[in-house]
Amino acid sequence: MAQSYPARPVRVIVPFAPGGQTDVVARLVAQRLSDRLGKQFYIENAAGGGGNIGVGRAAQAEPDGHSIVLVDGIAFAANPALYSTIPYDPIADFEPVGVAATTMQVLAVNPSVPANTVQELVALINASPGKFSYASAGVGTGAHLTGELFRSSLNLDLVHVPYGGGGPAIAASVAGHTPISFGSPAATIPQVKDGKLRALVVGGAKRLRALPDVPTIREAGYAQVECDAWVGVLAPAKTPRDIITLLHREIVNVVKIPEVQDRLVSLGFEPAETTPQELADLIKSELSRWRNVVRTANIKTN
Repeated sequence: MAQSYPARPVRVIVPFAPGGQTDVVARLVAQRLSDRLGKQFYIENAAGGGGNIGVGRAAQAEPDGHSIVLVDGIAFAANPALYSTIPYDPIADFEPVGVAATTMQVLAVNPSVPANTVQELVALINASPGKFSYASAGVGTGAHLTGELFRSSLNLDLVHVPYGGGGPAIAASVAGHTPISFGSPAATIPQVKDGKLRALVVGGAKRLRALPDVPTIREAGYAQVECDAWVGVLAPAKTPRDIITLLHREIVNVVKIPEVQDRLVSLGFEPAETTPQELADLIKSELSRWRNVVRTANIKTN
């Protein structure tokens, strides 16, 4: 079956609006898959419900490899705990293909905050309960959940202030309204380079190439807060194994292309080569982790 695949254009569902980080990665990958496999891989943005609408649409698609979905890993794993009902089963309804790229949140502060390390920030928050707040892109976003992982793991008295997107959240921290921010590298790095924010740590397992002097949260001594975000590729359950294998191989080849790697790195991503089985294991562990964070922090979606 894989020898005749794809037989027609392939729908690449992105469960978020155009321009977001999942959409950017999807377009990079889809363009190159089109070139390599000879059929168009086209983007279908199906935003809404924190990603649930698009992922639910993918779960209902024919399992023939002509519909795939790119998911924000944190949203995909956290939504079953955040929402009372979701239109998919995160394990039973999908065949994992692989992770296309990883990224992370950057913990930054307004320069007026007298902290040059995350240890100093933690001490400052503990010395002034209720005084400090952090900005995120909105309730249930990766920034919010990472912030709550930080707050709950360290038992901090820290107020969450949600905004309507990553841009407004970073702008609020630059203006000093919310002195602490958890934000994507793409939104945060330019402000750090301009001296408008001070980056204290990055949340992932490795340092960001664009911020080589900024330590990871593990290096800072808080391994329990480590959190890589990832953009994963899934196909509907029962998609033939040979098609899954072909898609995985081609996506790995795409993210090895120097121009694709340069673009990903410029946006704060790292290319990934996660196998389908590794992604399946990651999903199971992430479901458990974010369920605990959501319950501990008592996060409610509207």
